[in-house]
Amino acid sequence: MERTLILVRHGQSEWNLKNLFTGWKDPDLTEKGVEEAIQAGKILGERNIKFDIALTSELIRAQRTCQYVLDGVGQSSLETIREQALNERDYGDLAGLNKDDARKKWGEEQVHVWRRSYDTPPPGGESLKDTGARVWPYYMSDILPRVLRGQCVLVAAHGNSLRSLVMVLDGLSKKQVTELNLGTGVPMIYKLNADSTVNSKEVLEL
Repeated sequence: MERTLILVRHGQSEWNLKNLFTGWKDPDLTEKGVEEAIQAGKILGERNIKFDIALTSELIRAQRTCQYVLDGVGQSSLETIREQALNERDYGDLAGLNKDDARKKWGEEQVHVWRRSYDTPPPGGESLKDTGARVWPYYMSDILPRVLRGQCVLVAAHGNSLRSLVMVLDGLSKKQVTELNLGTGVPMIYKLNADSTVNSKEVLEL
């Protein structure tokens, strides 16, 4: 598993289920989310994957997903680093609101711009570009060097923090990344070349 980076979006959260904007709020996993995380660990375990380090955000839904994955590969006590830079995009004033209620208040078009544009943040929150501005430096300073040393690194995080990473890894344009959706609990396996470019990518659908 030399120079391997595995990204996993957390399993379904309680607020995903309720159709609420989540961001930096800290709801837990649903039963389905737990099942998704366990299944991700099982799939990776069946491939005999062993990690050297795990990194996750400061939010419980990502941390629990990370732990279930580690349990699944038989590495329950592996060193795990929690880092705010990997947190979900901050939805600001939208956090905690039902998405349908937000559309009624601000209009379908405006909410769509906040949710799906690359560089227009919601009130008091972050755009995808803003999220990338904290994710990318952390990737360069703390994640990529480990991978290039030959380690197998797990990153369990969130839809938008991981979209920021995938944008760089896959060379996506601003338009392409706004159309990208990452499934909950679905592992993505990247093998990197020595020059940090991507050698291969595999998405393990549950």
